[in-house]
Amino acid sequence: MHRHRELCERAVDPLEIAAGLEAHGVTDRTVARFRHRDVFSLAEEIYARVPRDGESSPDGETSPDGEASPGASAAVKLPKAQAGWAVFALLPGAACAAAVTGLRLTEARPVLAVTVAVLGVLALALCLRLALGRGPLRPPRARRSTKGTRAWTCWLLAYALLGDGLLGAALAGGPHNWPNGDADSPWPLPLASVTALSLACAPAAWCAHLFAVRARRKLAVGRTLKEFAASVRPLLLGVFGLFLCALGGLLALCGTLLGEPADPAAYAGIGALGALLLLARLLTVHGFPHAPAVVLAAAGAAEATAVASVFAGRLPGCSFLAVPVETVAAAWGPGVVPALVCGTAALVLLVHATRTLTRASAHAHHGGTP
Repeated sequence: MHRHRELCERAVDPLEIAAGLEAHGVTDRTVARFRHRDVFSLAEEIYARVPRDGESSPDGETSPDGEASPGASAAVKLPKAQAGWAVFALLPGAACAAAVTGLRLTEARPVLAVTVAVLGVLALALCLRLALGRGPLRPPRARRSTKGTRAWTCWLLAYALLGDGLLGAALAGGPHNWPNGDADSPWPLPLASVTALSLACAPAAWCAHLFAVRARRKLAVGRTLKEFAASVRPLLLGVFGLFLCALGGLLALCGTLLGEPADPAAYAGIGALGALLLLARLLTVHGFPHAPAVVLAAAGAAEATAVASVFAGRLPGCSFLAVPVETVAAAWGPGVVPALVCGTAALVLLVHATRTLTRASAHAHHGGTP
């Protein structure tokens, strides 16, 4: 109690103490020395024995000093806060859809099309910043992504827009022209895939919110750390699968509306990228930013190496450098490169998430929503 007094005094319930003790390395074997069966039992005793000033009733009633309890104000603010982040989560998709519509309307006027594209990219970047800075996708201030992580994320998104077309043009001996948004050009832009990925910000936010809320509920009823981990693991996999289904539906819908031919390899690449970004954000939000930073950097470097190897293969005596990418692209198309790279990276983060996001300490009060 003396060692963890600050944690115990600011905790709002025994579950906060249990999560904090686990984060400090206290296990069930450790608490056995204190004659308790698990960390939850020890946390309940500590919570009962440590005095706290100005405690409020859990149902939001007035505190003994006559002031309204924090529970009452939180109950009033929660619906407005939830409505706020839900609206912001829709902004990236709306901005991208508007930019794509503008590009389709200005195809015959190159200067105007470039202007629309630049404004669209700036608007999308601003909307993404707003969406990721609020609600369940907002990480704690002390655990926010580093500049390197943001840079590699931007590279992965840029590759989703330009990479497959550039790689295909490079394999054909080009590129000879700039991309013009035409699906039949030598350097096509996958506007349907990028639009679907932008629209997927909304289901990503809702899936993150669902995971956080349901995990907190399971934390309230769990009696041991193993029981809690066993109950959260299928929840994590279910939320992850729900997001993939939503992203797949958006890909099919956008491809139909924009009249782009379905490319299974390209769709797999966008799906893998969406899965990778969701897992990276979930881990960062819940206090584990290191693994996402490493995996995102590795994925971005792998994609950059794939493109660079094709151009390097044009140098005298270096044709062997392009053989791996040429072989894979000839069999399944250029879109298989991000599918393999991002799919492998997403699988690594998923395995890591099933071990870290099932800890009680990962679900202490932090992030954008309770």
